[in-house]
Amino acid sequence: MKAKYINPFTDFGFKKIFGEEASKNLLIDFLNALLPEYDQIKELSFKNTEQLGQSDLDRKAIYDIYCENEKGEKFIVELQKAKQNYFKERTIYYSTFPIREQAEKGEWNYNLKAVYCVGVLDFTFDDYETEPERSEVVHTIKLKNQNGKVFYDKLTYIYLEMPNFNKQENQLNSRLDKWLYFIKNLEDFQNIPTIFKDEVFTQAFEKAELANFGQLDLDKYESSLKVYRDLKGVIDTAFDEGKMEGLIEGEIKGKIEGKIEGKIEGKIETAKSLKRLGVSVEIITQATGLTKEEINKL
Repeated sequence: MKAKYINPFTDFGFKKIFGEEASKNLLIDFLNALLPEYDQIKELSFKNTEQLGQSDLDRKAIYDIYCENEKGEKFIVELQKAKQNYFKERTIYYSTFPIREQAEKGEWNYNLKAVYCVGVLDFTFDDYETEPERSEVVHTIKLKNQNGKVFYDKLTYIYLEMPNFNKQENQLNSRLDKWLYFIKNLEDFQNIPTIFKDEVFTQAFEKAELANFGQLDLDKYESSLKVYRDLKGVIDTAFDEGKMEGLIEGEIKGKIEGKIEGKIEGKIETAKSLKRLGVSVEIITQATGLTKEEINKL
């Protein structure tokens, strides 16, 4: 059946719903569903998503969505489609830009505004050892001391592991539940479920309906959708193959060594396949965690 609504896991789809001036109230509603009641957003303004280092030698950061609320607090909102080795490190690196840009010339008391980094992830982390961490959808991280007490409360990372969200329509108990259900199932909807009849979600469905797109937006979306499907398909196949090779090798050299080699082989096969598809080196780096130099040698 032909899709009626866009896939929000594409770059185009995600930014169409949450990253345009006309749909700013959707982003506010989504973020408020994540934030505590005492820290709700009243107004947002979009900022330049490309952040430059302090010198020409510094690396730059390009966010999906970057905005600021009425209190001057900064929000980075990222969609991450594929797992990569240093995704957490990249998020932390990204958070340094809105911190550094607050520096004032001359005398300054270092009083910083809060920074929030929100990641909508189309994968799950694999470094959690126990339940319920492995199956949790929302992971909220702050800077804490050895006793678990918050040391600094103005830097917050929120990761949403979408594959872990499995609630059905009759199980949605909160505003955040509704947004997660909307994001995960949007492309499969043919009609608007009754639970989404309020003004905000009505607008969200209008923004996402393909019939409302002009030809230029349709072309951009199809291009973004192709990249998403190619990337997801190649990664799924390559990592499955890598995992199988790792298990076979593990029969000889041990399970741990086999799994490691399987993951490495999977990443190499992923990179080769993406190169054949003409995917940019930057995207391949994000998808596999390999360096540009390693990719160029393949």
